[in-house]
Formats: sequence, structure tokens, C-alpha cells
Amino acid sequence: MSENNAQAREEVHDFIRDIIRDDLAAGRSDSVVTRFPPEPNGYLHIGHAKSMCLNFGVAEEFGGRCHLRFDDTNPVKEEHEFIESIQEDVRWLGFDWGRHLYFASDNFEALYDWACHLIRNGHAYVDDLSAEEIRTHRGSLTEPGKNSPYRDRAADESLDLFARMRAGEFSDGARVLRAKIDMASGNINLRDPVIYRILHAAHPRTGDAWCIYPTYDFAHGQSDAIEGVTHSLCTLEFEDHRPLYDWLIDNLPTPGRPRQYEFSRLNLTYTVLSKRRLTQLVAQRHVTGWDDPRMPSLAGLRRRGVPPAAIRDFVRRVGLTKSDNLIEVAALEHCIREELNQTAARRMAVLRPLKVVIENYAEDQTEELEAANHPADPAAGTRMVPFGHELYIEQADFMEDPPKKFFRLAPGREVRLRYAYFLTCREAVKNDAGEVVELRCTYDPATRGGNAPDGRKVKATIHWVSAAHAMPAEVRLYDHLFARPNPGAEGDFLDDINPDSLNVLEDCRLEPGLADAKPGEAIQFEREGYFCPDPDTAPGRAVFNRTIGLRDTWAKVRAKGGK
Repeated sequence: MSENNAQAREEVHDFIRDIIRDDLAAGRSDSVVTRFPPEPNGYLHIGHAKSMCLNFGVAEEFGGRCHLRFDDTNPVKEEHEFIESIQEDVRWLGFDWGRHLYFASDNFEALYDWACHLIRNGHAYVDDLSAEEIRTHRGSLTEPGKNSPYRDRAADESLDLFARMRAGEFSDGARVLRAKIDMASGNINLRDPVIYRILHAAHPRTGDAWCIYPTYDFAHGQSDAIEGVTHSLCTLEFEDHRPLYDWLIDNLPTPGRPRQYEFSRLNLTYTVLSKRRLTQLVAQRHVTGWDDPRMPSLAGLRRRGVPPAAIRDFVRRVGLTKSDNLIEVAALEHCIREELNQTAARRMAVLRPLKVVIENYAEDQTEELEAANHPADPAAGTRMVPFGHELYIEQADFMEDPPKKFFRLAPGREVRLRYAYFLTCREAVKNDAGEVVELRCTYDPATRGGNAPDGRKVKATIHWVSAAHAMPAEVRLYDHLFARPNPGAEGDFLDDINPDSLNVLEDCRLEPGLADAKPGEAIQFEREGYFCPDPDTAPGRAVFNRTIGLRDTWAKVRAKGGK
């Protein structure tokens, strides 16, 4: 690690890192081993990035290691697709688990043996109650639970039934294995929680080898212990599960003693991060898939062109707390703009073309003009762009009868063409509907490079592309998927979907050098925003996604509180 990185490491302070420092100083830990433990039942989203950055980050800062572990205990919802996408997301965000890739399913045999250990020691029993009966017996926050009539079943009988459950003798839901803890506990998670259930479903990794599966609560802590995890960092919804986590570790012959600590999850305005809701959006085709650029999934953000460095910076700025809060999505967008402003190459693109004919420029003439790749970074170099008799400019850069503060092109007005010449509009040509479809203009050949030798000034500079050389493209303008800051707060979250979250422009014209751009490559279309090629791009069909605009266009929407 470099000296600068070491300095940055020493300056990071939050309650999790302070706990780790105290544990190391007091000898409670002699190393730091963390884990990032996603369930492979969906794609990762921006909320997972916070946990990922924390777990991998503290492991690196304290000279330890972070494992990638899939908590794959529910075969009904898990797929290989999700396993592969999660690994891709972790790498994309900049983290490496090395040789420490694990699955809870690797531990199924050990977990079964430990469940039998609990039964033999009077700490678990097979229960014949239905799921609904178990819920009824559990009680409420104000009333204690009620013992199952099977709670005092003999250990030998429970062991026999548990073995027959494994052998596939019973149907789904016929029996479960429950830990025997305290049905009167104030913590409902300790009221004899289910730790094994029957599921006759093929597992993505173990196939049909098992028809009983441990619950997340039973598999998670024990997998931590098997892997030698020292600090099990979870979001706040697992705080009430910590006593169960500790009880299981205390009552099993695990090879290690991990400790669980909780931090607040990431919540963003105009965004849903519930995996159930995200799955619903995909299943009901409100989006095109998990990688739809409007989705908060890491795959969607990557396809939209969001750089991983911006996400890491955002997570760092948000920090760690013990209290849930709602972060303005503008904070994430600020980090994206800040990163792209430094790294994105500049190019010219006309999204809503209006033809310009330069009458005093020869029809058969073409020249190459030098343009900066990044005006603020001379080291980025320059490129050559073609210029000719016919150009395209943005429709919004011309007004036939402009208001007082409109300084762009109008009849009789002169503007600067970026990197090129001064241009004066002489005539607007209209179609039968009265729409302006073409401008007849003249240029001043003495102003090559955009400066007038006589010192005259213009008040506007506009971008353009050569009509003869421009690359046609489809450009997808993405905006927030939801129109309200807190989707679903006043009813069905689907009712808050923004009908204008996607606007497809099919007749755009781009500078020809963009034909070589690769999916995910960050590009600023000058005066328009940040864009990247979409994977849908194919020979003869260029598709670009807008990552984000140059400015926060939703400020007024937020000020009004939504729609």
C-alpha cells in the first residue's frame, strides 16, 4: 500500500472502524476477516455497494481479507445468473476476493450435523405445526408466545424425524426443525425460530442432493465461524437477530467466534431498493430487465455509464451511522458528475438535428478542424473533426423570433461554431406546416478556430456536426424511474413510476469518431450531458445512453415535492 493510501487509511474514522481498532488493541481479534454475503436471488443494487465498500474496505485498511460468500439457502429463488452477475458487479466496483470465494451450500453437511448436535443437547426439536400455526403460537410484541405441543418431543424422536426429513419422506411444510430457546422472550427472533424447513426443490449448486435447507439465520453465523470471519458487518434490520446469532454460536462447537455489528442501510430518494419490489419491476416488465439503466442495480448503473469510482466516492461521503436516513439522490448524481467531468472525453453530438447550409462554403469542400479532447486537460490531446458545406445544429439553438436574452442563432445574428468559424443566419426555410427545416447561412473564413481578427465578439458558441460525415444514432435519455421522492409512501409504489423516465431520440447525428466508442466508455456530448454507448450498439446501429445531464434538472421538481 502506498504512503498516500496508508495516510488515507489512518484518517478514516467511524464507529465500525473504531470497534475494530478496539478489538485489535484489546486482543479480542488478532486479525480482521470480513465477508460480503449476498443471497443469489437477484442482482446487486446501489445499497449493496455500501456494504461491499465497507467489508472490502476495512479488510484492506487493517491488513486482513474479505470473503465473497453466497448465502444460498433458498433454492426456490436462486439462480446461476444471479451468482455470475454478483461476481461481475464486485469486480466492476473494484474489489477482489482472491481465492476466498465461498457458498453457504459448501457447509450443508456441517450445518446438518450441528442441527443434530442441538437436538441431542435439548436445544432443538422437530415441530409438526403448520406455518400458520407457528405464526399464531409466536405471539406479538406485547404478548408472549405459546409453546408448541411438540416442544418437549424426545431428542431421539426428533433425530429420527429430522433424518427422515432429509431422506425426503415428508412433503413441503409438513415439519420443520426449530431451535428451543424462549417462547416468552421479548425478542420474537428467540421464540423458537425455525432453523430447517423442507423444500423439494433443486439447488443451483447441489442439485437434488438435499430436500431440507437451513434458514438464513442458521446458516449465516455458522458459515462466518467456519470461514474464520472476525467481524460480521450487517445492516440494521439484523440487529434484532444478533441475540440469535450469538445463541447459536454459543451452543454449537463452531471453530471460531465471530462478532456481529450493524450499520444503517442506504436509502435514496426517487429510488426503491427493496429486492422484492425490484423483482416485481422486472417480472411485470415495467423495465427491460435487471440491467435497465433506470434501475438502481449495479448492472443498470454500469450500463447507464456510471463510473465505479463515483459510487465508491458516494459511499465514502455518505459515511456510516447507526440510524437509518434518506439520502438525496442528488448527492449520488453530484459524485457522478464530478467524476465524469474529470474523466469523460468531449465530443460533439446533435440530438435534435436542424440542417444548416453554408452558402458561401463550396459544396465539394471539406476540411479538418482541431478540437480538444478535454479543454481542462491539455494532456488529453486533440482530435480532428470534419467540416463541410452542410452541418447539423441543435433545433434549440435557433429561434426565428428570439426573446431578449436568447443569444444563439436567429435571422441576421452571428454566433461562433465550436472549434470552427463565425456563422451568420440569412434565411430560415420552412415546410408546408410552417416548421423550420433548414437554415441558409454564411460563414466568415477569417475566423477559423473561432476568433475574429478584427476583435468582434459574439455572445454564443454552439456545437455542430458535419452532415456528410455525421454518424446516425439512437440516443436514450434516461431520468428517474420514479416521480416521487419516496415511492409507495402514499399507496402502490408502481403508481409513482415516472412516465417520462425514458425518451428515445432516433434521428441523432454524432461526430464520426464516436463510431469507435465502446460500451461503458464515458463521453461528454458538449452542452448536452454525459453519455456512453449501450451494449445494443451494433454495426450500422449506434445506441447511446445518457448517464446524467450537466446540471441537476430535477431541482425544481424536488422543491415542489414530487409531481
